[in-house]
Amino acid sequence: MSPTTANLPSEQLELLLELGMALNASLSPTDRYERLVAAVRRALPCDAAVLFRRDGEALVPLASHGLTEGVRAQRFTLSEHPRLEIICSSTGPTVFPPDSSLPDPFDGLLADDLLAEDHVHACFGCPLTIEGEVVGALTADAKSPDAFDGVSLPFLSALGALAAATLRTTGLIEALEREALRSGQVARDLMREARQRGGELIGNSPAMRRLREDIELVARAGLTVLVTGETGTGKELVARALHSASPRAEEPLIYVNCAALPESIAESELFGHVKGAFTGAQTTRAGKLEVADGGTLFLDEIGELSLRVQALLLRALQEGEVQRVGADRPHNVDVRVVAATNRDLEAEVEAGTFRADLYHRLAVYKIHVPPLRERGGDIPLLAGFFADRDRRRLGLPPLRMDRQALQRLTRAEWPGNVRELENVVSRAVLRASTRPDREEATLRAEDFALGEESPSARPRPTGREPSSPRLPEGSSLREAVELYKRSLVEAALRRHDGSWAAASRELGMHRSNLFHLAKRLGVTA
Repeated sequence: MSPTTANLPSEQLELLLELGMALNASLSPTDRYERLVAAVRRALPCDAAVLFRRDGEALVPLASHGLTEGVRAQRFTLSEHPRLEIICSSTGPTVFPPDSSLPDPFDGLLADDLLAEDHVHACFGCPLTIEGEVVGALTADAKSPDAFDGVSLPFLSALGALAAATLRTTGLIEALEREALRSGQVARDLMREARQRGGELIGNSPAMRRLREDIELVARAGLTVLVTGETGTGKELVARALHSASPRAEEPLIYVNCAALPESIAESELFGHVKGAFTGAQTTRAGKLEVADGGTLFLDEIGELSLRVQALLLRALQEGEVQRVGADRPHNVDVRVVAATNRDLEAEVEAGTFRADLYHRLAVYKIHVPPLRERGGDIPLLAGFFADRDRRRLGLPPLRMDRQALQRLTRAEWPGNVRELENVVSRAVLRASTRPDREEATLRAEDFALGEESPSARPRPTGREPSSPRLPEGSSLREAVELYKRSLVEAALRRHDGSWAAASRELGMHRSNLFHLAKRLGVTA
């Protein structure tokens, strides 16, 4: 207890204690302000009390008692109200003498007597100061001229300090609430955008209709889903569509690219860690499984995880438990897992590079995303969608494709699937944007450079003509090609000590495709 409040009457001390406890109460800003003003009326023999917030050279009422409701809508400019100006320029409480000639700002505003403009006689005011800055004021008025004669200045000072603390605390809470609302809105907007993008599965081919039926069937069931398909087919879009059509749609969808997780940090990324668990763990951090609690975790390129991390993930899926690196005990999470891969995981299980038990845990329901070559009828729709999106970005007029352009697109092989088609269309629209006449609204066949490289990417001529190749004696062209493929695969495997992953990267193939090719060619590691 401070020396200034030690000698206060018990009633006043109890009131100050009540106000101090109110600072820690879970109240709305309005209720907090109202409680403060109500306490002032109980502490002082006044007929009116007002809590102000300073706004530049004016005071704005936050709460009032004993005055007309219209007071809260007014702004009290300091230069127009000398008593308020004196209060704000003081270093402590001010009690104006009853016979002061200064006009009282609340004359005629008492709620119980609007006609008697001279009824306000006693006036008290205290500046609310935070770190040397006046942020508001607290005032009390009474009809009786000697109403405040028995009130001690230490009590008024303590009352002003608590009022300033209330203003500061409430202001901080309001700022935090605004930031929380803003952050929440940003998160909802991002989730809404993700759901919209997730629904953009374009195409009416039989393969796409079957895909949509699969998504609709399993989305609400909550089962773990394994999405398979070649690179560029749109597996992430399928995962987003599954999430947006599920009961978890309002919860987060967390994306993890397993191929980008080195084994050294994969465990921490997925399961989190506690402070000091390893060098560099300066703070406790939740893993992706915890962040996705209540929502969906999308594990892209699941086949890239090491066997050790696969074992940890299996336990988390089986038990619904997550244990952070360095933590003493696990805790429960409720997460739906959608995994995706462009590999043949069944072949990987046979080869011993993927755990059979994890595969069966993930493949509760399998969805295969068809390659673009199996949905050729969708190419005009997809190309039109990408062209319209890109021309809007570049500020071009509406574009159309001539017949030759569409024929060229539909006849292409598209080894890169939808992603390759998107890139080809984007380049075509970019070419169209450089034409002298930007009003030319047709994409022509020559705009689509399928399989062509940029000039800078083409090999430079060496000045020597390569020797003319010849077929081996007694071999057909097919046999020669197969023999050449076999020699390339065997050489790549030798260079990488039998590592299928490293060999596939060198040959520019997916590991599952290389595995099947090698099996057909009779190659073993």
